[in-house]
Amino acid sequence: MNKPVCLVTGVGPGTGTACVRRFAEEYEVAMLARSEDRLTALAEEIPTAHAYPCDVTDTELLKQTIAQIGADLGDPEVVVHNAVGGAFGSFLEIEPEVLERNFQVNTMALLHLGREVAPKMIDNGKGAIVITGNTSAFRGLANFAGFAPSKAAQRILAEAMARDLGPKGVHVSFVAIDAVIDLEWTRKRWADAPDDFFCQPADIAGEVYRLAHQPKSAWSFSSVIRPFGENWSLNS
Repeated sequence: MNKPVCLVTGVGPGTGTACVRRFAEEYEVAMLARSEDRLTALAEEIPTAHAYPCDVTDTELLKQTIAQIGADLGDPEVVVHNAVGGAFGSFLEIEPEVLERNFQVNTMALLHLGREVAPKMIDNGKGAIVITGNTSAFRGLANFAGFAPSKAAQRILAEAMARDLGPKGVHVSFVAIDAVIDLEWTRKRWADAPDDFFCQPADIAGEVYRLAHQPKSAWSFSSVIRPFGENWSLNS
């Protein structure tokens, strides 16, 4: 393979797929998701996208998958951790197992992913790990008890990684999406909302790509993006 390699977790119909499309213009992209059918369809459509069905909460499978990607394509220069576990409900309403599962997807998977890819990036003196998050990482609203704690932990873990890896030439960044992403189910839930209420997955992917390619003299760790009409829910 002559192209650099990008690994994207959580390749769903929105942000994950948009990131694959953006990076596939210049990278060989390894796509991770539980849905083999979705990955296969994308791989058939995009010649530089490659399907690796994987549940990121299965630590041994994740390690094996990353090793297989290295053998097939080469070691990833960019990693986008987009896999997400979410749930709505108060702390009295959610099942504790739901929060535990979301920690596995959002936080522990990032830890295991970083431990697998960072050593090679350090050896090469370059690399980027970008985590897609949201404003739940900054405040705990009542009905986000099954979700926000895991995203806050994810952001803090990402910052710890950034402080460790930055001096070694590896850029870690966290992009918080303060928005409703334009998806089929969100269009149904907010059926009366105008088009510009929604954040477009392709535009999110553009920000992820930008963060992954910032010059070393001006790295960002935290990026918050929102549609122009958003009410800045980070402050609410």
